Amino acid sequence: MIAKSKLPFWKTKNMAEFSPQEWESLCDGCGKCCCIRLEDEDDGSIYITDVACKLFNPETCACGDYANRSERVSDCVTLTPDNVDQLHWMPQTCAYRLVSEGKDLPNYHHLVSGSRDTIHASGMSVQDAVVSEELVDEDEIHHRIVIWPGEPDINK
Repeated sequence: MIAKSKLPFWKTKNMAEFSPQEWESLCDGCGKCCCIRLEDEDDGSIYITDVACKLFNPETCACGDYANRSERVSDCVTLTPDNVDQLHWMPQTCAYRLVSEGKDLPNYHHLVSGSRDTIHASGMSVQDAVVSEELVDEDEIHHRIVIWPGEPDINK
């Protein structure tokens, strides 16, 4: 049996106990959470698109102004230990969601693989696969619904 001290922090601590550095390190850098979502008014289904927030950099798969994102994008959600369980629209593959649900991190996660490039090499990120919301007419976004790898097709 592995000693508790040898286990990684996400297996030994409650999310509320994570240090700020541990919390930030949990992000796998997939970028799926930065994609625009649409909600069906009739049944509440959430659909994800290949249209990303205007601050998202598709090459680095990161926010271009992370420190000021909430001020610059009014509907940007800051993920916290207090709200992670309530954000059901978060990607199924999101490390925060997985850990909050008591699941382990996938092999492509940088905390497991040792490389931040593994998620991109595995095809589990949106790197270079999205377009900025500034380049898409709002009336056209519903034509850009996609199913990213690792996410369920809710229409099946």
